[in-house]
Amino acid sequence: MNISTLERYVEQKNQWRAMFGNAPWSLLNAVDRQRIAETIEAELSPENLTCDGELSATQVRRRYQMLHRAAQELVSIDPNVQFYDYA
Repeated sequence: MNISTLERYVEQKNQWRAMFGNAPWSLLNAVDRQRIAETIEAELSPENLTCDGELSATQVRRRYQMLHRAAQELVSIDPNVQFYDYA
């Protein structure tokens, strides 16, 4: 079974959400897909992407590539999802 980058991303976020008593996100729900897009976009900000400069260039590049792939996959399943700063 081939799990997409987006599915792995959502699974990881849902693990964190569960720890804080929040409901899991579903890729089947349009509102959740938009929230996922907003979270990806926030993680792509320079401060978050580099963990305030704590990550190496290689780690930042891998993180960017993963987030970029997840964003592309999200748009491919829901073209109506809005990214405001991320192109």
